[in-house]
Amino acid sequence: MGNAMSLLRTNYRFTVAEYEQMIEFGILDENRPVELIRGEIVTKMPIGDRHAATVDRCNRIFNRKIGDRAIVRVQNPIRFPDSEPETDISLVQPHDDFYESAKPQPADVFLLLEVSDTSIEYDRDVKGPLYAQANIVEYWILNLNDDALEVYRQPQSNGTYADVRILRRGDQIEIAALPGVIVQVAELL
Repeated sequence: MGNAMSLLRTNYRFTVAEYEQMIEFGILDENRPVELIRGEIVTKMPIGDRHAATVDRCNRIFNRKIGDRAIVRVQNPIRFPDSEPETDISLVQPHDDFYESAKPQPADVFLLLEVSDTSIEYDRDVKGPLYAQANIVEYWILNLNDDALEVYRQPQSNGTYADVRILRRGDQIEIAALPGVIVQVAELL
């Protein structure tokens, strides 16, 4: 061929239904650390000891403070139109069946929290915009590297949050959707 041809390659994007079928049929299982982000099946970062202990600590703190006002979910999926992220901690509306019949959707979410050490850029630059565009009202990144809590509120359709705060040990925060639930940053770290 005399003319140079360029081939355009695109990644195949899975629908949430296709992704869920792969799980249902055993193609993907709990031993494969993956999640669906914007139609792509993405490998999750391995979880180290500090990360795992921090998730357990957060789970305990939230369960104690929140009681029956929300369900505290640990590393379980939230269903978005084109994604099924598995956040470290999610606080969702109470449901009698604990979401056995259907996964929580963005309107069910009070708060999403990611514990970050090796995944900080991904949690900020990929998950943050995804959550903002899905209208997740409050997103926290517990930044273990900087010993800080990054708080994102007031989601914008362009994938940003209008209210961004960095909190440190000694600071406290009230969960916006759960008035009266106050968390000390030092408790989480």
